[in-house]
Amino acid sequence: MSANTDVADGGDFVDSDDEFEVEEVSEDPQRYLEGLYYPIHIGETLANQYRIEHKLGHGGFSTVWMAYDILGKKDVALKIMTPEDSNEHEYQIQTEIARDTQDTSHLILYQNTFLLRGSHGNHRVLVLPLQGPNLRDHLRQKPLRIRMSAAKQLLQAISHLHDIGIVHRDLSSANVMYSLRPMDNSSAATKYEYIGRPQKVRLDPDLWKTGELVMPMKAQESLIGDDVSLGDFELAIKSGTPVSQKLQSPAIYYALERVHDQDPTFATDMWSYMCIFAELYMGYALFYGSGNSSMISCVVHALGPLPATWKGTYKAGGNRIY
Repeated sequence: MSANTDVADGGDFVDSDDEFEVEEVSEDPQRYLEGLYYPIHIGETLANQYRIEHKLGHGGFSTVWMAYDILGKKDVALKIMTPEDSNEHEYQIQTEIARDTQDTSHLILYQNTFLLRGSHGNHRVLVLPLQGPNLRDHLRQKPLRIRMSAAKQLLQAISHLHDIGIVHRDLSSANVMYSLRPMDNSSAATKYEYIGRPQKVRLDPDLWKTGELVMPMKAQESLIGDDVSLGDFELAIKSGTPVSQKLQSPAIYYALERVHDQDPTFATDMWSYMCIFAELYMGYALFYGSGNSSMISCVVHALGPLPATWKGTYKAGGNRIY
């Protein structure tokens, strides 16, 4: 990919012919125009403490960036939430988990938090420990011995949540992260030798502040550790809490009672865990398909008919019941 190097070593703006490669793996730029995502550019410093050095990823409710904590002298991840009030939930549930759980060694919880003023309200920022790739994107690179160790660590993390009455509700291989060996004392240029230089595209110049679409970093194998931790608590709830949105994405991880109008439970978490366990053991997903019907077909083919008591309760979303 040809490029022009930034003066401040903030990465490379790609040529116009290569912009689609960045856009294909990036968040929707329209969400910046709508004020949902907070615009970020490589090299800027947030809260007078966190210097942005690379992009880690994005989700429906956040973007995640690699930053250097100038005061703490360590690399961190910044999860910048969209400004809806509902997104305070993850901050609150993480606070509860950190307060009540005796062992948080395999849980990705915030170390600090602050607010950024955006064009449509405040964006909560969670300062998290920097992690490596998720299990989904790094499944077959590890030997079976390491993958089975990861399965045990994940089970311990889930057990600690369940012990304090928390249902994760969104377990998948994308929410379990490998550790990353420290690069805290290295310059940005040295780090880029191991994680790749940021490849980026300018966001709309009419935005209220400068921002960039950035291709997520890709760590070299030598940096990726063998331990794993569980993160993404946006959907986590106290056991027994009724929820209006009972489904989970991707479909290959959710227990089928969740498409039969039943709330998430410890048991549905364990179904999702066993799907991840099988994926770690075999090296590929246990089930396949992106929709409810294909997932149900896979399960019925493998395990037999669904419980007769579920008949008439299938709910595919919204108010439409089949």
